[in-house]
Amino acid sequence: MRKIIASFNMSLDGVVDHMEEWHFQYFDDDSAEFARNQLFSSDALLMGRRTYEGFAASWPNMEEQTGDFGVRMNTLPHYVVSSTLEKADWGDTTVITGDVVAEVAKLKEQPGQDILMYGYGPLAHELLRNGVLDEIRVWLHPILAGHSTPESLLFRDGNKVPLELAETHRLGSGVIILCYRPAAAEG
Repeated sequence: MRKIIASFNMSLDGVVDHMEEWHFQYFDDDSAEFARNQLFSSDALLMGRRTYEGFAASWPNMEEQTGDFGVRMNTLPHYVVSSTLEKADWGDTTVITGDVVAEVAKLKEQPGQDILMYGYGPLAHELLRNGVLDEIRVWLHPILAGHSTPESLLFRDGNKVPLELAETHRLGSGVIILCYRPAAAEG
């Protein structure tokens, strides 16, 4: 069975958005290698509407500067969960509506490599709460972003899911990638 992996960047104070203000100064050769390995061990991208719209607006124009990484981002099958998306024309895109948990569980049952999610928003929150998300990779950056709104923080009210640390990776920039999996149920 395929795994669904959510990979996202976070500052030490828990901020997971406005990465343009704090993330890129830490993106080095180690980061590029890990990101490349992560993408190339996946054969599909899963995302919510906001992530999809951001990626669909930028990635088609980035192949020249990102090479085969950009080609892979643009040519993998994309699955976007949305009840409001009116147009999905970035490469091979399928819009998932209805019972999201059941539809994503069906994707996991198909043969193939991992399914990669970038970011941690409402979709990842829902999948984790329902036992469909297999791994969370937190790219913890050695910086305090210094600002936030409730929507910009990793914390989501009402989502208590025990996790266990599966792996850590320390990058040369000081970023630590923490790989968590849902903890096995006790008893």
